[in-house]
Amino acid sequence: MAKIIGGIAVSHTPTIGFAYDTGKQNDPAWAPIFESFKPIQAWLKEKKPDALFYIFNDHVTSFFFDHYSAFAMGIDAAYAVADEGGGARALPPIKGHPELAQHIGASLMADEFDMSFFQDKPLDHGFFSPMSVLLERDGEKWSTAIVPLQVGVLQFPIPTAARCYKLGQALRRAIESFPQDINVAVVATGGLSHQVHGERSGFNNVEWDKQFLDILADDPARLAEMTHAEYATLGGLEGAEIIMWLIMRGALSSNVRKVHSSYYLPSMTGIGTLVLENESSELPGEVNERHREHMARQLAGAEKLKGTYLFTHANSLKTYRLNKFLHDMVKPEHRAKFLAEPEAAFAEAKLNDQERDLVRRRDWQGLIHYGAIFFGLEKLGAVVGASNLHIYAAMRGETLEDFLKTRNAKVMYSVAGKDTVKNLGWDKPPAKS
Repeated sequence: MAKIIGGIAVSHTPTIGFAYDTGKQNDPAWAPIFESFKPIQAWLKEKKPDALFYIFNDHVTSFFFDHYSAFAMGIDAAYAVADEGGGARALPPIKGHPELAQHIGASLMADEFDMSFFQDKPLDHGFFSPMSVLLERDGEKWSTAIVPLQVGVLQFPIPTAARCYKLGQALRRAIESFPQDINVAVVATGGLSHQVHGERSGFNNVEWDKQFLDILADDPARLAEMTHAEYATLGGLEGAEIIMWLIMRGALSSNVRKVHSSYYLPSMTGIGTLVLENESSELPGEVNERHREHMARQLAGAEKLKGTYLFTHANSLKTYRLNKFLHDMVKPEHRAKFLAEPEAAFAEAKLNDQERDLVRRRDWQGLIHYGAIFFGLEKLGAVVGASNLHIYAAMRGETLEDFLKTRNAKVMYSVAGKDTVKNLGWDKPPAKS
């Protein structure tokens, strides 16, 4: 089974990355940051975790308010550096751990946490600012893999401190039931006290920051009782993001050993670090087995449904480029290019040979078997003049005429615009024989 070896909490202010990139490690104003990070560097180097479950918030970089989720977890195979306005930092992408991510995602959903999941999104300073200092790199390769969790703490309402703590407890069940012998560290970032907007901009509270670090280690359940307003009063509105640290603490045992703690206030944000190691006893294997059975309960029996193909995270990851190509049919310029120069459109989307062949031949059944989602096929059909009924019939291996005989009403329809349908003529009722 997987094992949680401990938790790390660290601020993710962009000043950390700025100081690192500009070589200020020995500058008197910046040196205390790097000194406080050295014990974490040493701990990570000694423990060599196989994966980090990494909790952060994005700063309106890769996640915007057109769709803003409370808890969005990455299931991708790699994560690049985001451009936050002045060009991306010169750091290599870091690999993900898709298998662990898929297991955790299934576990959290089974425990009734309404998660969202993302791919194809770069990470901003919420990840790369502290980790560029803490994690070793061998050229283009980082020393471990990550599963990132983005917490929506910028647009209210946001998750409560209590919900974050409970999510951490569910995260522990998820990680410890993962059926591979790997070591995982849980990392939480954000804070400490700061406010970066309005007339209160520049607010700090050193006494609260230090108190929070102590309570988090010794009595985290009390922190879960606090409201957002109380966190904002004590630590500034943006400083209230430290509720994310409760996710990390909830994932650890009740008893922990404090390996390292530090605090420094250079400018706008209190920069804190904390390393906690688990002091838990191993439970019988049946506990994890029961949890995996709990995870599998909702889909038990679905495998017996002939001609039914679940669209899972694994499928989504495998077919992401293909499904994105099909989804982009909603864009006039994309569908125009596809109709005029299909091979160029395939190349631009980096479809592999099998994917290109399936689309060329309009192999609707083959596309489903490969892992495409039907609602992408529906969009492709609208572009190439195939109705939904044509696609349904093809997936069943039937002629359109035979399929229509199985319907109560012999109607034809599509998501295509009415002018397209009118030109094709298949929206008219079939002639009576």
